[in-house]
Amino acid sequence: MLNTIEKSIEIKASRARVWQALTDHRQFGAWFGVDIEAPFTVGEVSNGKITIEGFTHVPWNSTIKAMEEPAYFAYTWHPYAVDPKVDYTDEPETLVEFWLEETEGQTSVRVRETGFDNLPSHRVAEALRANTNGWGFQLENIKKYAEN
Repeated sequence: MLNTIEKSIEIKASRARVWQALTDHRQFGAWFGVDIEAPFTVGEVSNGKITIEGFTHVPWNSTIKAMEEPAYFAYTWHPYAVDPKVDYTDEPETLVEFWLEETEGQTSVRVRETGFDNLPSHRVAEALRANTNGWGFQLENIKKYAEN
């Protein structure tokens, strides 16, 4: 079974601009579709609410693991935790990592999510499917956001 999702995109913006879009909680929320309550702080839990239609019942809870400006950002979360009848708090979380590299005024963004094999077996396939599709969508969102 796969344990990793990895995707990348080229953005016509400086690494500083993409870093800001990725790590400022308000800007992250604007392109990701989440209303986050407070700035990201390493070691702290980030709370909020998803604002994407069809998912507004889903809370945003992630733990910020690293913010190494301007190249690396990481957090953990419960992947595809969307069923309001399920309490996911005791499930293992996956690790989401972003790497930024700038070349000639363009920034390559790579995202990798790992740890799916630690999830309850009945959740693995669905979480992988949903987040594989989701990361493709979200990379397009940050591209549009940072390029404007």
